[in-house]
Amino acid sequence: MGTTASAAPQPTLHESFHGNGMMDSRRSTSSASFQTLNIHSNKAKSIITNKVAPVVITYNCRQEFQIHDDVLRTNYKVGRISDNMPEHHLVQGSYFMVQDVFSKADVLSTSGSYGAPNFRQSKGSFPLYGMGQPSLSGFKQVLHRLQGQGHQEVIFFCLREEPVVFLRLEGDFLPYTPRRKENLHENLHDLGRDACSENLELTIRKELQDFAKLNDNVFYVYNDIEHFKGEPQKISISCEEDIHVTEEVYKRPRFTLPTYRYYRLPLPTDGAPLEDQFDAFVNVLRENPSLSSSRDASRPLPALLFSCQVGVGRTNLGMILGSLVMMHLTRAAQEPTAPAEEDATDKPKMQFQVIQTLIRKLPKGQEVMEEVDRAIDLCSEMHDIREAIYENKQKLEGIGEDYQIQGSSTKDYFLHRTLQSLERYFYLIVFNAYLHEQYPLAFACSFSQWLCSHAWMYRLLSCMNQSELRAPADLLTKGARVLVADEYLAPDVLSTIKQMKVANFRRVPKMSIYGMAQPTSEATGAVLEYLTDEKRKHSSVLWVNLQDELVLEANGQIFCPREPTRVDQHICVLSSQTLETALKEEVVGSQKWIEVTLEQEKQMKMFKSCLTVQEIFNQHKSSHQGLQYRRIPFPECSSPTEEVKCGFPESCEDEIVSVPDAKYTKGEFEVVMKLVRLLPDGHRMKRQVDLALDSVSETMTPLHYHLREIIICSYRQICVCVCMYACMYVFMYACIYIYIYILYILYTHIYIYIYVYVYILGVAARAGVYELLNQLGFSEFEDLRDSTLCHLRHRWQQQNRHGLPFRGEFI
Repeated sequence: MGTTASAAPQPTLHESFHGNGMMDSRRSTSSASFQTLNIHSNKAKSIITNKVAPVVITYNCRQEFQIHDDVLRTNYKVGRISDNMPEHHLVQGSYFMVQDVFSKADVLSTSGSYGAPNFRQSKGSFPLYGMGQPSLSGFKQVLHRLQGQGHQEVIFFCLREEPVVFLRLEGDFLPYTPRRKENLHENLHDLGRDACSENLELTIRKELQDFAKLNDNVFYVYNDIEHFKGEPQKISISCEEDIHVTEEVYKRPRFTLPTYRYYRLPLPTDGAPLEDQFDAFVNVLRENPSLSSSRDASRPLPALLFSCQVGVGRTNLGMILGSLVMMHLTRAAQEPTAPAEEDATDKPKMQFQVIQTLIRKLPKGQEVMEEVDRAIDLCSEMHDIREAIYENKQKLEGIGEDYQIQGSSTKDYFLHRTLQSLERYFYLIVFNAYLHEQYPLAFACSFSQWLCSHAWMYRLLSCMNQSELRAPADLLTKGARVLVADEYLAPDVLSTIKQMKVANFRRVPKMSIYGMAQPTSEATGAVLEYLTDEKRKHSSVLWVNLQDELVLEANGQIFCPREPTRVDQHICVLSSQTLETALKEEVVGSQKWIEVTLEQEKQMKMFKSCLTVQEIFNQHKSSHQGLQYRRIPFPECSSPTEEVKCGFPESCEDEIVSVPDAKYTKGEFEVVMKLVRLLPDGHRMKRQVDLALDSVSETMTPLHYHLREIIICSYRQICVCVCMYACMYVFMYACIYIYIYILYILYTHIYIYIYVYVYILGVAARAGVYELLNQLGFSEFEDLRDSTLCHLRHRWQQQNRHGLPFRGEFI
């Protein structure tokens, strides 16, 4: 059966840990056995081991039982804050337990009188309340106060994503959170799709119990992380009842308060909530009759109570959402909440381009925005979102020479903060527009579904940073930017410069369609002569320029402005003629030396004359009456927008594929085939696109990949990426290419439509195309929930994050 072991005292489990907190695997089993003997030495006469668990036989031989104790078999890690502090076990192998809220965080000094830090009611008469994290006794005090004020129904929202546990201390249960050693002031966030806060709290509770068992029912926590006086503190944990999780603290009042409701609605500390989080909030509105548009108006509104850690950022956002709901329930115009005249002039006006475009496109957009502004005013006692936007903008634009703080650019930091604040305000307007439409319909569709049917908002959101439109032209003459020659950026792989004066000139077989690099004035003339000669006889030429960055011709060469440390990264400004003219005037008018990057070297040059692209074509219109010039910027590193017009000719029946037996090089990805099945005559549309792609691919060298091949080859590169950032970068490009392929199919389907934008954002959106694009990826290879880039919001935002230094003005 096994071996018999003595019940004599043996070394404890602590002795088998090394200094770095890791247990030697060769000793763990025996150490666990030694600890087992210590725990049960008062009962055991002998212990018989087996593969399941030790069997204990008592001295009187009347009892026999097995021991199943995870604490004895787990290799927990230990650590310390500093060398002069004691070593102790770490939660989840990495984290220290820190007191959640400090007294200085209670700016309103309400912990004693109300039971929670920064407890407050919104301005006006709405029953909206916010607070920081209370203790167990404090939360009971808050509920008692709300009851005393006559609130018959209370709906409480815990807005925290991070895990919180409550430890028994001096007759109360105080909140503690796990923190990293590197930043003890910062909570855990971005826990991931599978990391449920409630489950993590249960895991932490089990760990704390185990740690206490291993250390005479004592565990170490930290209350003062500013000065560490007397730290760490010992706290007694003798049983499971000494630790509460959030659910236990907030759900148990339902037994004594039948009209009390609790919801955990994790919101981000910065930026706007995710669509799933808005959906969760809408579900609360759906399932509570007192928040329905058909509610009994004679009954009082329920009290809505919101709480995060300190009661500022997330609580403020929750209270604003609650205010919008209350406005729709009471028909907001009756609520006397307009700010006093003397304060109205102090409120910042949202003159940002992205906000003005949003309210112009939304039905009743101005009214929707004004309601959001009124909700912000109601909840602005501790934080004002609009003021935060302008404060960050002023700090961003007030930085002269950029500098580094802890390895990060100060401008990048404040640009990120400005974008996050503006994104939050943007989403509040969008959500209020959703409430206007869907509240009367009892929320027939979720917020995420509704937003997919209004995907133009995602496009608008991704273009919040338009600072390059205000980048000063003197960046070149000051040396902050350089001019880079096209010969450096676009090598002539087809060897056509000698004959046609322009790189990579080619024709699509059997079609009067040509392509080339950006031509100089001389090359433009040569190409026009070629197209209109006696052999080809094209009397009219439509010349479409797809360049999406600023372009100048100087000294017979094409140049683009670039960052001196990132000459390979183009600067997309969607090519404004006004900006090119200003750039030309600065280059020529300043008569200063400018650094240029040529094919083989860097030089300093002074230009006496130069031309914009528009001026190049204007020169040739007089000699070629049939020439029409259009500029339709295509982003180099992302897919075209819905506004782009396009069309494809009819195809023959035969389908040409690059590799006949290869499923994915034929474009048969799951997401593509879903679209094909969705579209009327979808298979024929796909064949037309494939024919066009194959025709164009014949004009390229064997070194070039065809679009369908690029999709699968890009995705397969993920396997060889060595870091997470590289994986994300490659995955994004794979998604961009498959999205372009899908757009080609859509464009083919809507060839009869004059304007693509009308079709895609109208007919196709209602048919569910954008719901498909909101789950874009490679479902045949992976779970799409594992990547945020599968979603329109994140993918389009990431495509427009160029990572270039902030040079202009946030407009």
